[in-house]
Amino acid sequence: MIFGKTRAHCPNCDWNHFEDPKVAAVVIVQRNHDVLLVRRLYNPFQGSWTLPGGFVDAYEDPARAAERECLEETGLDVRVTSLVDVFTGREHPEGADIVLVYRASITGGDLHAGDDATQAAFFACDQLPPLAFRSTQKVLEKCRDML
Repeated sequence: MIFGKTRAHCPNCDWNHFEDPKVAAVVIVQRNHDVLLVRRLYNPFQGSWTLPGGFVDAYEDPARAAERECLEETGLDVRVTSLVDVFTGREHPEGADIVLVYRASITGGDLHAGDDATQAAFFACDQLPPLAFRSTQKVLEKCRDML
């Protein structure tokens, strides 16, 4: 027991292992009153739709990670304009512990699916497809008034 939890410990060098959380960053991109979503290529939630985004690399600014992931998945260059929300709690074993949700605006590019997305498209908030992830569902419910 180290600091109230069972942790790996090396008695020779007195090193304690603290597992770092996985962090993801996603973007809300709108065109008129429609929101950009991507259809997932892989499980979990294969075939369902979500906000463009993904994991933040070590030493990477989360806002830049969200922009990078959006470009990889949608072909659109975006620029983060604000932080919308932060969600916590790992939803599935491969998932993030912390999800940062940013608002972003389009600065260039051509819409097309890429990376781990099979489709990328804009949807009216009252005509959303089946959504993956509780965080996507919650943020789109919360943002309907903002879109």
